[in-house]
Amino acid sequence: MLTSIRGLAAASVFVFSATAAPAFAQVVNPADEVSDDTDPPGEIEISGNVALVSDYRFRGVSFSDGDPALQGGIDIAHSSGVYIGTWASTISGGGPYGELELDVYGGWSGEVGDGVTLDIGLLYYMYPTENELANFLGVDTDYFEPYASISTDLGPVSATLGAAYAWEQDSLGGGDNIYVYTDVEAGIPDTPIALSAHLGYTDGVFSTDTNSTSFDWGLGASWAVTDSLSLGVNYVDTEGPSIEDFTDAGIFFTLGYSM
Repeated sequence: MLTSIRGLAAASVFVFSATAAPAFAQVVNPADEVSDDTDPPGEIEISGNVALVSDYRFRGVSFSDGDPALQGGIDIAHSSGVYIGTWASTISGGGPYGELELDVYGGWSGEVGDGVTLDIGLLYYMYPTENELANFLGVDTDYFEPYASISTDLGPVSATLGAAYAWEQDSLGGGDNIYVYTDVEAGIPDTPIALSAHLGYTDGVFSTDTNSTSFDWGLGASWAVTDSLSLGVNYVDTEGPSIEDFTDAGIFFTLGYSM
């Protein structure tokens, strides 16, 4: 299902240590507390996550002005595959975007073939701390973005191909944007370390290049310190002019905890 690394307005928060959705914690019915290990899982599962990142990068773009950001989210999933969730991050948006990004999403995820998983949903980006001037001028910052991805395992490698499309909305200046990406990840045998690679393509208002299209890419590694705690490091870059603390390439770090 949708990873809670998200954030948007020009990026895939490229945090490899959080690219996999955290394992869900089963919700226990008090009436069923006395049970054996053969009992089926509950219909509703809840998971949460929190992370400290050295820079909030989304599709190659910094949303925190090169500074650290605190992030976290909660997901609720049904055994049918239907899920809802919310995710938030501190930002340095300035102007109408304020200091907080809050995302709400819902969708469905499940197997559609042998070892093939489909994930489809709708994401709503909100910036609730937009300043008084923006409210007075009627500046709209929030927008919707439907998404879909398909994932499978290719031997020891996990691969995902996905797309997200933001149709024409007032907050996008009347324009639209499509983002297509692929992620691959492979664990190093007999170690808690995984390696990752990412390539994304933007066509529309979120492009970082002057011709309205751009690529972003990255390489990373994550270390599972425990079942819940992870450390990540990744290199991120994007096409177009290199602007310090905005689109310049760099190496970034993540400390994440899932529950």
